Amino acid sequence: MTSDPLGQWYEKAGVRSGVRRIFHDDAAEGKVFFPDRLVPHLDHPAVAALPMPDRDLLPLLHLYQFLLATTHVETRVVNVGAERIATGRAGVELPVAMRMDAFKVYCDEGYHALYSLDLAEQIARATGVPVPGWDYGGFVARLADAGGALLGGEPVLAQLLQVVVFETLITAILNEAPSDPDLAGTVREVLRDHARDEGRHHRFFTAFFHELWAGLSAGLRIRVARTFPALVQVCMTADTAPVRSALRLAGLDDATAGQVVRECYDAAANPQRTAEITRATVAMCRSAGVLDVPGAADAFAVHGLILREPS
Repeated sequence: MTSDPLGQWYEKAGVRSGVRRIFHDDAAEGKVFFPDRLVPHLDHPAVAALPMPDRDLLPLLHLYQFLLATTHVETRVVNVGAERIATGRAGVELPVAMRMDAFKVYCDEGYHALYSLDLAEQIARATGVPVPGWDYGGFVARLADAGGALLGGEPVLAQLLQVVVFETLITAILNEAPSDPDLAGTVREVLRDHARDEGRHHRFFTAFFHELWAGLSAGLRIRVARTFPALVQVCMTADTAPVRSALRLAGLDDATAGQVVRECYDAAANPQRTAEITRATVAMCRSAGVLDVPGAADAFAVHGLILREPS
């Protein structure tokens, strides 16, 4: 594991060396705003029955959802933890260099939020489809509630663990869409810019997690090991309020939109995908010794983070 994942931050970070991406509308060339295969509700019979212009609106709305979720998670979740680490309030003694790296992460995440919202607004001007006013407050509140329920009495630790989860999941998620050859060029560029930074963040938060884990008492290690998979599951559970809103904007009535959400957003419906997306997060836990705690491996398997062969 590299001891300084952000050592070349001044030269390589997007906020230091990147360019503003200007949206180029290449829809006439067959490019799409978001790959159909990554929009969970697009093949639902109720959605497939919509008039084509309404159905075609949904990938764009899904892109807006992705970009707005980025602006909110980066600033309202990740940067809360990054600032805590940077200012020495993470509950564990850290080298000054690691705290300074946390400030670099903080700068990066603010920039990711900026260019995500910037791209959304550029696309809105080009297409005439406004960016919905989704605020993700329910999602942020759900994270806080889950942290309190799973690790009662340890709100700081719960929040930091959620940040670690997001920052070790995000690279895999960001790398999915750009591989689609039909994705709009500017969208691909922004997602790749983001993924490059997040690859360095992944290494930073993996190193931080090792420090955090090493500083926990034996009792807290047991609690964290057994509840960590549930925290991961909460972080992976989509905020369906914007999805439902998007379906309404595309012409479905509220009852049908609710039915589509229930049938397409079951977090346990695709264990293979869960295991793929969380592979790096599980590897981090394994290397730190989390899965050596009695009961931990079973908890990881129950939540689909480890796939076990049927007996």
